[in-house]
Amino acid sequence: MEQRIGSSSKPPEGAGFDPAFIPGLTSPASAEPADAKPEAEAPEAAGPTEDAAPAGAETPAKPALEKETPQEESPEGPVFEASDRRAKIVADRRGVRLSLDQEACEFRWDEIGAVETESPRFGKRFTITVHTPDRRWYPIEIEAAARSRFKEWEEQLDTVLDAYFEEA
Repeated sequence: MEQRIGSSSKPPEGAGFDPAFIPGLTSPASAEPADAKPEAEAPEAAGPTEDAAPAGAETPAKPALEKETPQEESPEGPVFEASDRRAKIVADRRGVRLSLDQEACEFRWDEIGAVETESPRFGKRFTITVHTPDRRWYPIEIEAAARSRFKEWEEQLDTVLDAYFEEA
C-alpha cells in the first residue's frame, strides 16, 4: 500500500485566497525580473550618443501630463472644488472626481444617478455622496475650516449640477 506524505487536496482557488483571481483588481506584474539592472547601468547606455535623443522622447509625455491637471486647462463653465488634508472633490464639465488619500475615482455625468449633500448638525465634516444608476453610492467627507463654508459649497455645487447634470 502506498502512502503520500502531505495533503492530497488541491489548494483552494478564488478571490478569497488570491486577489489576482479577479482581473483588474491588482496591477499587472512587471515583465522585468527583480534582479535586472536599470538601463543607466547597462553598458550600452554608458554614454549619451548624438543619434539617440532621450530629450525628444520625453517631450510628448510632459504635455500629456499637463493637460490632465485641472489648473492647466481652461474650463468652459462653473467648477466646484473642495478639499481638506485627506479628501478632495472636483465637479466640472468632465464629471465628478473624488479622491481620498491615495485612492481616486472619476464619474462622467452620464454615469451619475444623483449627487447628495449632507451638513452635520454638529462638527465641520461636509458629506457629498455620488449615487450611480446601478444602486451604488460613493460618499466623501470634506472637513471645512468653518461651518459657514457649508452653505457656500452647496451653492457652488448646485450651480455645477444645474449646468451639467441632466436627470433622465
